[in-house]
Order: sequence, then structure tokens, then C-alpha cells
Amino acid sequence: MTMAYPRTQPIPEATLSVGPAETCGSGDVMRSLLDRFGTNRTAWVAFGLMVLLAAAAVLAVPRGAVDVGRPGSGPGATGVASLDAYRGLGTWVDLYDTRAWADPAVAVRDMAGHGVRTLFIETANSSSTSGLVHPAELATFITEAHARHMFVVAWYLPNLRAGSVDLARITQAIDFLTPDGQRFDSFALDIESTAVKPVTLRNLGLGTLSKQVRDLVGPGYPLGAIIPSPVGLRSKKGYWSGFPYATLATTYDVILPMHYYTFSDHDPAMAYTSTIANMRELRAQPGLATSPVHMIGGISGASSAAEVRQLVRGARETGCIGASMYGWTGTSAAAWRELASVNASATP
Repeated sequence: MTMAYPRTQPIPEATLSVGPAETCGSGDVMRSLLDRFGTNRTAWVAFGLMVLLAAAAVLAVPRGAVDVGRPGSGPGATGVASLDAYRGLGTWVDLYDTRAWADPAVAVRDMAGHGVRTLFIETANSSSTSGLVHPAELATFITEAHARHMFVVAWYLPNLRAGSVDLARITQAIDFLTPDGQRFDSFALDIESTAVKPVTLRNLGLGTLSKQVRDLVGPGYPLGAIIPSPVGLRSKKGYWSGFPYATLATTYDVILPMHYYTFSDHDPAMAYTSTIANMRELRAQPGLATSPVHMIGGISGASSAAEVRQLVRGARETGCIGASMYGWTGTSAAAWRELASVNASATP
């Protein structure tokens, strides 16, 4: 897919210079208006109303009401969410990745150099001291990534308790703006906390929060659901029986299974077979037979390049629209080489 420049890219500095006789300044505009309207009070009132209406129209644009399809342009207004932010190769940064947060610009340059199309970055969790833990760094991640034609997806780990800070913090992430007006290209909910018991109440909390988020952003905004390994959900007794797949299918546009094959035997063949098994399990769930999937592989620092190769093979054979390792720190040069072919899935 050919990537266009993000519409939020800064205007070249040369076009902003205003000299005495180079372009119209505010005084020139005012003199032009005086020449046109003179002392005609009615004309001035009509002009003022036009300015106010134009400003109101800009401020009234809802979340998700601009076209999507290129980094930095924001979610779409068509009512059909774009999946572009989830296609191809991704990488992850969580709150504990001190290397990435220490110098976001360097981190993004490295990601782009390895062909990363999407950065998934954690903005906060339910236990954080604030709703946006590193706002200045988040702004740098967004602007640097968009300048390199990368998407940025915010993600958040909720506790799913009734009356918690979850919705307010998710809203902060979705509404976050850089100083020059750029924002995240999508939002994904990290669904794994077992703080709420029993499972029936947990599912109720997840359903309520998911609906609130969808109502917040509207139908044209892409939402991702980061979920535990489907095979693990079935086999790990007492963790999350009755996982609400059907609820996710009606709310989220993309499913991101935390495959994490590195928690099993370090056999490259296992990385492939477990990818296939997770996709088979997911496809058997209500409403998810054809849902777009971005597969999250193993822990980067614990995975061999041979395992990564088999992950990529499995993801491509099962029709995943994208794949990634968790996370950016720990991904070896050999692993990046294996991951390069994930971008063949980036084109619809």
C-alpha cells in the first residue's frame, strides 16, 4: 500500500515567513474588510456570524470524524472503521520499557528502520498514578511516528471494576493531542485483568466498559481487543471460563490475541502449531469466524529467530492482517529480519 504524507505534517517553514511585502498580514486583511464593508453595520454583523459558525463547525467535529488510512489523519467518518493501523508489522511499548521512554525519537527511528508500520503504546493502567503516565513522551512518540508514516495505537489495561477510573483514562487517551494537534490513530483495550470476581461480574464489567468506549468514539473509529491466548483461555481452568467472545465481536473491529508461545517449549515448530491452534480456537467462537486478527507472538527477549520465522509463517497462512512481537526492547536483529515479511499482509 502506498503511504501518503500525514495531513498533520508541519507546513514547511519557508511558507510561514511573513515579511513586510511578502504576504497578507492581519493589518492587510482588516484594511480589505474596511474597504468592502465600510460603516455598514449589517454587513459587519453578518460577517461576524459567519466566522462564529465556521469556528463552531470545527469545534463540533466528533471523535472519529475525519478520514483514516494514513498515519496522523485520524479515524474515519464513513461508519466503517479502517483497519490500517493493525495491518502489517507492529511493535509494543509498555509503561516499563525504560529504554523506549528515555528517548522516544531514537526508539521510533529504530522501529521505522526495521519496517514497523504500527507502534502500540501503553498510555496508563488502572493502577497508574495518572491517566496519562508520560504525556510529553507520548506526544514525541506520536509526532515522530507520524513523520515516518507509522500508525500509533494507544492501549490501556483496565481492572473492569464498576465505578473505576477506566473509562475516564481511556477517554484521556483517545482525546490526547500533541502540541501541534496530532492524536492516536486507534485505541485497543488490554483484556486480561482478573481483579473482578466472579467471572459473571467481570464479563458484565467488560461488556459495560466496551459499550461505553464504542459509544464514546462512534462506529467509524477503529477499536482493538487485546485478549489472552484463546487456547490458554480454554485450557487454563479457573482463569476466565465463559470468556465473552460474542461481546467483543459486536464491539471491536480487530482482535489481538496474546499468543505468547514463549511460555511453552522453545521449539520452533511449536511456535507455528500453536499459532494455527490459536487461530482455529478463535475462529470457532461466536461472531469471530471472519474477524480481522493481529497476532501478538512471543516475548521478544525470550524468542529465537527460528521461532519468529514460524510465527510469521502461521500468521500469514491463517490470514492474519498483521503480527508483532512483545515488545520493541528485546527484539533481536535476526528476529527483525524474520518479521520483515509480515508487511506483505499490510495490503487489503
